[in-house]
Amino acid sequence: MANPDWSPLRAALCACRAAGTTPRLWWRDDDAVAPTHALDQLTALSETVDLPVHLAIIPADATDALARYSDAAPLIPVVHGWAHADHSAPDDKKNEFLTPRADAAADAARGLARLRTLFGDSLRPMFVPPWNRIHADVVARLPAMGYSALSTYGPRPAPKAVPGLAQVNTHVDPIDWKGTHSLIDTQTLIDQAAAQLTARHDTDAPFGLLTHHLVHDPAIWAFAEAFLTEMQLGGATPWQMET
Repeated sequence: MANPDWSPLRAALCACRAAGTTPRLWWRDDDAVAPTHALDQLTALSETVDLPVHLAIIPADATDALARYSDAAPLIPVVHGWAHADHSAPDDKKNEFLTPRADAAADAARGLARLRTLFGDSLRPMFVPPWNRIHADVVARLPAMGYSALSTYGPRPAPKAVPGLAQVNTHVDPIDWKGTHSLIDTQTLIDQAAAQLTARHDTDAPFGLLTHHLVHDPAIWAFAEAFLTEMQLGGATPWQMET
């Protein structure tokens, strides 16, 4: 859509300001393993919109070069599962940590350990399960491993996933994963974001954009910039996970 109507989102943000519940805006981008031209674009966009990116990194494939790159970029490393390997049963949706398996918790633990080795104190102990799916038994074990946050997709059921583990979800994913793999209709995305902001009761929950820089086309990049700009012009304040 060449000229989408941003007024529904602007109106929703205006209502939030009037109610004193202006959202905290955050950004998560998944599947990083190494520096690429697409990561350069992500970094440049982060600087343009003045919002850091929580970069969900696949531990099994993460490179030393990515650790060096992140030191000089507005990127906040977090843990994206272990190997982004599909362990789903035949009738399940794709997942790495939802279908029960004996070594799931061990994979989550070694993901944190490996990225701590690579990224040191810059790593945030947030667990991002691939495909945004995770079994409750694994969730319950994350705090003991050293994780303090869990991030999936959609409105969170509660501020804490389990005691000691904050739930910090994303809410807007612009990619048409089941169709073109390009941008979902822009007006649909705007209307959905506005509806979520209007309906939300958990006003303390950070409101998140989810992107996947490695598969972006120009339309997706353009939407991400426009959306993050509109949110901040509407009063949304930047949020990032603290150490």
